[in-house]
Amino acid sequence: MNIFFILIALYIGGNIYIFFRGKAALSAFPKRVKAACLIIQCLAVLSTFISFFFRDVAFPLWFTRLIYSFGNGWLVFTLYMVLLLAVTDIIGIFRKFRYGFFVSLLLTFSILAYGYYKYWNPVKEEIDITIGKPLKNGLASLKIVALSDLHLGSGSYKNWLQQRVDEINDCKPDLILIGGDLIDNSLVPVRNTVLEDIVNRLQAPMGIYAVPGNHEYFSNVDECKKWMDENTPIRMLRDEVVTLPCGLQIVGRDDRQNRRRLPLERVVEQVNDTLPTVLLDHQPSDLGVAARNNIDLQFSGHTHHGQIWPLTLLTDRLFELSYGFRKIGNTCYYVSSGLGLWGPPFRIGTQSEFVVFNISFKE
Repeated sequence: MNIFFILIALYIGGNIYIFFRGKAALSAFPKRVKAACLIIQCLAVLSTFISFFFRDVAFPLWFTRLIYSFGNGWLVFTLYMVLLLAVTDIIGIFRKFRYGFFVSLLLTFSILAYGYYKYWNPVKEEIDITIGKPLKNGLASLKIVALSDLHLGSGSYKNWLQQRVDEINDCKPDLILIGGDLIDNSLVPVRNTVLEDIVNRLQAPMGIYAVPGNHEYFSNVDECKKWMDENTPIRMLRDEVVTLPCGLQIVGRDDRQNRRRLPLERVVEQVNDTLPTVLLDHQPSDLGVAARNNIDLQFSGHTHHGQIWPLTLLTDRLFELSYGFRKIGNTCYYVSSGLGLWGPPFRIGTQSEFVVFNISFKE
């Protein structure tokens, strides 16, 4: 069975579980209170499906954001309510626990408040790297800001994005690299809110380069590239190599969502092995390929490091490297947990981030 339908079934099943537990807990409350709770739950579940299946419909902005935030927030609410209610049910086997539903509700809202705070307060990760290949013109070092998974769309607010742009510009990077999923599920809300006005404030004298992620494919990758070309200074690379005047080579892979993307071996046929090479590949799969092709640094995203616990445990199982830094041979790898988020605006057990690579080059 398709994993998508399994997740839908689990989501609906979780809400049925919450409904019956809530019905029992609210048995002494007036009918209007119980009716209001049922209506809120039904609207929340419905909002989840509306925000996904009608993402390309140009609803009024206030309605789009309401549906998106309410529906996606309910996903995480459902997850933690089910987990906490299950714990109280287990405790109830051994001892009486009268207020399990209300305790679970309070703890869930507390967790969500913490996760929302974490989302609004990303961190800057600084990584020092030495690459044993020289740049041209005697240049000894570069500062590169790398970020991934901004997921610009219905859940993006201009003040949040402006804060992130200011933080990146404060680093005074020579170069900015975007490791995919700049766009979320649709370009419609991006255009409606004119988010390019803020994206265009990014400053990097050597340029801004990006690769597509799976969400660019969900949003129509050709339209995403056209939007970047016409409205922003960002250059999207799809199985291409760019050599900067300083000699740094940027290899941008198309996303694995495109099953016809070129093998890395074909893409790097254009690469000069004596010059330093940075690879952008959204999904961190088969890391050894980069090492076998003389890549000096690979930057990826996609995993979000699970975004919320316990999904972190799942991404750690699914990916060879689901988050952080690793070195294999002469190749350095960094998989970012992402600056933005997919869906609900919560970081629980993970951290939003952008990365500053301080890279030294020498023979």
